[in-house]
Amino acid sequence: MKKFLSVILALTMVFSLAAISASADGVQEITYSLYSQPDGIDPGITNNSFASDILANAFEGLMTYDTETGSLICGEAESYTVSDDGLVYTFTLRDGLKWSDGSDHTAADYVYAIKRILTPDTGAQYVDLVATYIAGAAEYYAGETDDFDTVGIKALDDKTVEITLYNPTSFFADILTMWTFDPVQAATIEANGDKWTSSPDTYVSNGPFYVTDMKLGESITLSKNPYYYDADKVQLDKVTFRYITDNSTALMAYEAGEIDGMNVVPASDYARLKANDEGFVMTPSYGTTYWDFNCSVEPFDNVLVRKAFNLAIDRYTLINDVLQTDADPAYSFIAPGYVVDGVDYTDERDDFGLSDEADVEAAQAALAEAGYPNGEGFPEVTLYYYSSDTVALVAQALANMLETNLNISVKIDNADWAVFYADVLAGKYQLCAMGWSADYLHPMTFLPLAKTGDANNVAFWSNPEYDALVEKVQLCTDPSEAIEYIKEADELVGNNYVFLNLYYKNGTSLMHPYVQGVYINASQMMYLKTASVNK
Repeated sequence: MKKFLSVILALTMVFSLAAISASADGVQEITYSLYSQPDGIDPGITNNSFASDILANAFEGLMTYDTETGSLICGEAESYTVSDDGLVYTFTLRDGLKWSDGSDHTAADYVYAIKRILTPDTGAQYVDLVATYIAGAAEYYAGETDDFDTVGIKALDDKTVEITLYNPTSFFADILTMWTFDPVQAATIEANGDKWTSSPDTYVSNGPFYVTDMKLGESITLSKNPYYYDADKVQLDKVTFRYITDNSTALMAYEAGEIDGMNVVPASDYARLKANDEGFVMTPSYGTTYWDFNCSVEPFDNVLVRKAFNLAIDRYTLINDVLQTDADPAYSFIAPGYVVDGVDYTDERDDFGLSDEADVEAAQAALAEAGYPNGEGFPEVTLYYYSSDTVALVAQALANMLETNLNISVKIDNADWAVFYADVLAGKYQLCAMGWSADYLHPMTFLPLAKTGDANNVAFWSNPEYDALVEKVQLCTDPSEAIEYIKEADELVGNNYVFLNLYYKNGTSLMHPYVQGVYINASQMMYLKTASVNK
């Protein structure tokens, strides 16, 4: 018998399901503040969550979410079937699909998008999402063949996309909600190269909105896409995403009515806003906030050093006093919330000797065992983070805890996201701010973060036993059996203290109550397809 899965997280947040009505002045537009400019808005390249709100509204793939219930539903696919062996997915597209420039959009565009991702020169940061699952994709990407016909994605005709997998994957339909699998228009990319995302004239998309204005470093504006297949349901005429990197400045703009919402709540104002602001929004999030150790360099190639750092952190103080937020201490990189047969797989999970408060004695003992008694001889450590008021608070708190509890010297450095992430990918850091929000609703979304050679393994940890367990999870079709492999993998990472885990996320944001029908999923991606302004 098949075992059915459920997710106990609320994993959806709809600000209001009230009947759609026009604002008092008839204007249907909003301005929303993002606290960081994304490093790119190419769905085939970026893995940057700062781009998610733009991509979720400018593009749509085969599968998407119901913005009222949060359920997984067909997007551009009208329907789909799965073969008896679970390997072949056949999607039938909706009639009359078009790009935002009015040209026809067909099944071939999905094939082109995947071929582009599997071309190494593209630099796709989520290539493993494709290469892990679609048959023949890994071999093509590795250059073992130059025949793309060997890859398991085909346009059987203009309306039919066929995808063949290496192995049955029960959560593959969920994976297809990721922007990585969104179609892109070949004509605009081939005519403009990597500059196609730099101008509204060339940024052709297929979602409920399309880009109509870009101001470098300032904002990006989306307008209703009249060619979207479900355009009748789209109420907003315009959405402007402003980049306001200083949270206090953004909050002043919000409270003055200059912007309608913002995607971060300043820690210093968290308690006040939660208690008094009707626009305060908290959304359960399937994600973890942690810092990456660079496990490939000294001294963090030593598991005892990583253990000492984990033991030296007071997570209770960090959550309640520094951030003043609602969150749970994290001892693992895999967030709770995935349920099989009514039981969260993290129930009775090992805490790996950690607690919500610092264990200074145990931390110092681990550091001494690593060869640094009382911190003697330990090199100065740099905590590296991307520019953010909130992360700056965390960095300073961590530095104080480590200096006090381990008797070591710590300094802090930061950079804008693009520079920061380039350094992280190149391994030019010791300990860096990071975190992960689920790409899809299954623990598998976390496992690549520690898998050898995965593009998202920026901790540079490698363990063959762990890699084998991840592969078993990917191959397993029995949810209960897969959970056992996940638990083993989790224990390996936890006992090796690969990450400096801090807390399990809750998404918080601000949106004036007159903006209705907004949906935020577990990955904190905001969907505005059914949003409206009702003043």
